[in-house]
Amino acid sequence: MSANLQKQTVSISNESKGGRRFSKQAIMSGFQSLKVRNFRLFIIGQVISLTGTWMQTTAQAWLVLQLSDSPLALGLVTTLQFLPVMLLSLYGGVLADHLPKRRTLIATQTLLLIQASAFGILVGTGTIQLWHLYLLAIFQGIVTAIDTPVRQAFVAEMVGRDQLVNAVALNSMTFNGARIIGPAVAGLVISQIGIAPALYLNAISFVPVMYALYLMREADLFKVVMTIRGSVWAQLKEGLVYTWNTPQVLVIIIVLAAIGTFGYNFTILLPLIANYVLKVGADGFGALSSFLGLGSLIAAIGTAYVTKLRLRYVLIGAGAFSILLGLTAVTPIFGISAAILAMLGAAGIVFMTTANSMLQLLVPDELRGRVLSLSVLLVMGSTPIGAFLIGLMSEHLGVPAAILTCASLCLLGVIVALVYQRRHFSPATIKPAQAHLQTAAGD
Repeated sequence: MSANLQKQTVSISNESKGGRRFSKQAIMSGFQSLKVRNFRLFIIGQVISLTGTWMQTTAQAWLVLQLSDSPLALGLVTTLQFLPVMLLSLYGGVLADHLPKRRTLIATQTLLLIQASAFGILVGTGTIQLWHLYLLAIFQGIVTAIDTPVRQAFVAEMVGRDQLVNAVALNSMTFNGARIIGPAVAGLVISQIGIAPALYLNAISFVPVMYALYLMREADLFKVVMTIRGSVWAQLKEGLVYTWNTPQVLVIIIVLAAIGTFGYNFTILLPLIANYVLKVGADGFGALSSFLGLGSLIAAIGTAYVTKLRLRYVLIGAGAFSILLGLTAVTPIFGISAAILAMLGAAGIVFMTTANSMLQLLVPDELRGRVLSLSVLLVMGSTPIGAFLIGLMSEHLGVPAAILTCASLCLLGVIVALVYQRRHFSPATIKPAQAHLQTAAGD
């Protein structure tokens, strides 16, 4: 072999190794926040716990329809579950800014374990009644109102600002991976051995996340030194005033209000679509939930590699979500509905993950819990309004008309946000907190 040929061979070999090394580095860049031990423990616990939560959500919706055969009853259970979130989530945001988050989460997860166990026992013994579901839903809502803003604010405390965008994306990936596995497993378990075992599995799933929280190292957390100023109301007002006076935050909040109230009501929308539009059983309902989660997971994986955030992603994602939601109302074919739900899940994740990441980065550390609690209020706390309206309209106008109305209201919210953006965004109002953000007018 000539010297030149040997050099060419070595060069090609090195390029091949470099390409493989680059490819591996590119792939791993989407998971860089998992290098943080505390966050890695958190994610492992969340995968298991959230899978159980989605199993209970699926089982609960199916149980309500079995007990009542009423869309209105399903809407009422959902309303009662999220009414405490509507009333208490802003207060939960104040707590998130002041309480030790890890220990608070251990307490809330313990309470949710107790609720899940009681639910399973009532169903397993055959004593469950509709009013039991109402009380269990209220209890779960009260705990969730504290748990959710604390858990969202805890992500920044685990990884710091530098890894925050990636951590939020991975957290979203975890949530939607569980959305695929949970309903699919629940549908299988319910159809083969009943609802109670699905609920028992959810109760057990809280143990790993509590253990993961216990194993975390307090010294490794990026804690924020808080200065308590004034009463609880004064602190709430401080967060609301900041949001109102910050255009790039307020435009996100406007979209969250519309989509959260009228669109992100999958706990009631999916069982209604399955039961009244497509007319499928528990396994079909679980499959629909899994397709929604599959689209969400694919989008979440994509967002893990995003390094620059743009407001246009929020608006495009929300607009696409609204249109796809409307299409689910007029599609009676299972395969087409499943494909639409997958795209709906993807659009929702592009919107929701980008919105959440931008809020986490834009908002000062000392206000993060309160502003995030406002997003929790609008996405989860507004569910009582949306769920009750969907149940009421479905009862009197039919499920397709109810879904089309909600989709139209979602799209109206996106249009309002676009108008607000055009009128209020100028170079003087754009003050990105981090280099990750790209929120210039027109974006």
